[in-house]
Amino acid sequence: MAGAAVNPKIALDGVTKSFDLGRDRLVALDDVSLEIADNEFVTVVGPSGCGKSTLLNILAGLEEPTAGRALVDGVPVSGPGPDRGVIFQQYALFPWLTVRGNVEFGLKIAGVPREERRARAEHFIDVVGLTYFADVLPKALSGGMRQRCAIARAYAVNPAILLMDEPFGALDALTRVKLQDQLLSAWDQERRTVLFITHDVDEAVYLADRVIVMASRPGRIYDAVEVDLPHPRTEEVRLSAEFTALRNRVWNSVYHQDNDRALPARD
Repeated sequence: MAGAAVNPKIALDGVTKSFDLGRDRLVALDDVSLEIADNEFVTVVGPSGCGKSTLLNILAGLEEPTAGRALVDGVPVSGPGPDRGVIFQQYALFPWLTVRGNVEFGLKIAGVPREERRARAEHFIDVVGLTYFADVLPKALSGGMRQRCAIARAYAVNPAILLMDEPFGALDALTRVKLQDQLLSAWDQERRTVLFITHDVDEAVYLADRVIVMASRPGRIYDAVEVDLPHPRTEEVRLSAEFTALRNRVWNSVYHQDNDRALPARD
């Protein structure tokens, strides 16, 4: 099993997912096994169609595996739950609510008292650097600011796990780099177990403790790369020879896959 951990926070055990396409059957994931430790930041990268988003949706409880199990704290995932916050590429903010209103929304649904939810919302709005914009509607925010609001909203309900599906994919390159730093700053402060899906190799290496490389047709784990770069991650780290070496290894694993290569051994 790739990345075996003691008492893993997340475990995928032989997960297979297939879809019926009329007369054909598409196997999106084939016998995927993976363990992620508590507070570990894991990125998943791979070619188009390798099942990255399907894997995340199974962990989120939005889809069921055809075979195998997804577990959180040893308990099989049976649907969405407050222990898992999900952030997609689309911001999904309520346009009629301010930044503060959006961040408070999940807390209000959960019945958190007004003063407590206001304090928690203001804390996480500050963590993502939006204090000045707390009373602004989403239409007045840039794309990057909207995504920061979505991250604050996810953090505010105190999930143990953040599942992020290409959250910066629609942003320009400069904004994307800034949001990567903002996300890592929030993670350094608040610590969560993070599974982050991306198609960007540089982003995958810069953010992660470990990069999982997927192979497609059918989706399966092709490589697992430990990222031993120091924290906090900075521009100096991004420009270092160590980063370049890791980035090149992941790039080669993604774009020069050997279809006959053996998969990493399972425990």
